[in-house]
Amino acid sequence: MPERQYDRAAQDIGNIVGLGHVNVCITDQHLATHYYITGLGYTRDPYLNTGAGNMWINVGMSQFHLPMGQPDQLRGVIGLVMPDREALLQRLARVKKALEGTKFDFRESNDAIETVCPWGNRIHVHTPDPARFGRIQLGMPYIRFDVRPGTAERIARFYREILHAPSQVQKNGAGPEAKVQVGEKQYFYFRETDAPEQPYDKHHVQIYIADFSRPYRKLLDLGLITIEDNEYQYRFKDIIDLDSHEVLFTVEHETRSQTNPMYGRPLVNRNPAQTNMDYKPGHDELAWALP
Repeated sequence: MPERQYDRAAQDIGNIVGLGHVNVCITDQHLATHYYITGLGYTRDPYLNTGAGNMWINVGMSQFHLPMGQPDQLRGVIGLVMPDREALLQRLARVKKALEGTKFDFRESNDAIETVCPWGNRIHVHTPDPARFGRIQLGMPYIRFDVRPGTAERIARFYREILHAPSQVQKNGAGPEAKVQVGEKQYFYFRETDAPEQPYDKHHVQIYIADFSRPYRKLLDLGLITIEDNEYQYRFKDIIDLDSHEVLFTVEHETRSQTNPMYGRPLVNRNPAQTNMDYKPGHDELAWALP
C-alpha cells in the first residue's frame, strides 16, 4: 500500500488533449502586428507562415492563425492569460493611435483586460491564477461561445458522447452554460444568451484528440464530417441534438490526432518586457508555465 494516497482522477482530462489554435481571417498584417504583437505582447511564429498571406501568433502552447481574407468574428470571447496587467494596459494604450479607425478597444474589469481586436473579435486577457488556470502563465485557457437558450445541456451531451470529453452544465450569471474540457485547464464554454444569434462565417477552432478514430466513426455515421484533410486530420462543423439531430451551434472543428507531426511542436514566446533600451541578458523568452 503506498504511503500517500492521491486522487488519480484529478489528472484526467478526457479525450480532447489540447486547444491548438483559433483561426480568424484579417485584412491587414500591419494592424494585426500592432494589436497582437506590440499591444498584447505575443509572438509571431518565426518558422511557419511568415509570408504576407497568413500569420501565426504564438500564445504559450496555443496560437492564433490569421489568414488574409474577409474578416471573421468568433461568436463569443477568447480567453487568454498573460502576466503583468499594468504592462499590458500600457502597451494597449501605446497602440491606440495606430489602430484608430478600426474596432479596437480595451477596458479594465475586475476579472480581465477586455479587449476588442481591430476586426471586432472579443479577447479577454487574465492574469495567471493557479486556482482557475492551473500552471498557465501564458496561454489560451478558454473560448466562450454565445448560444441560444435551451441548448447548453444538449451541447454538453454531444461532447460527452461523441468526442468523449468531460462536459457539464453549470450556472453562470443569469443562465446555464456548458463547460467542456479541451486540454489541461482548457475549456470550451457554451453560454446561453437571449441576444440574437449571429450567422456563422468561416472561423474555426483546432483541437487535438487522443482517441482519433472512435469520434470519427460516430461523426461519420451522423453525417457530420465535412472535410477529410489527411490521415492525421478531419473536420466537422455542426453540434447537434443527438435525438432530433437539430443543429444547436455551428463552428468548424479542425480535429487532429496526437500523431499529427504538429502535435507538441515547441513555440517561441518572447518576453514583451524585454527592450533594446533596457536589455537584460537571459530574459528574452517567457515560459508558458508558472515557475
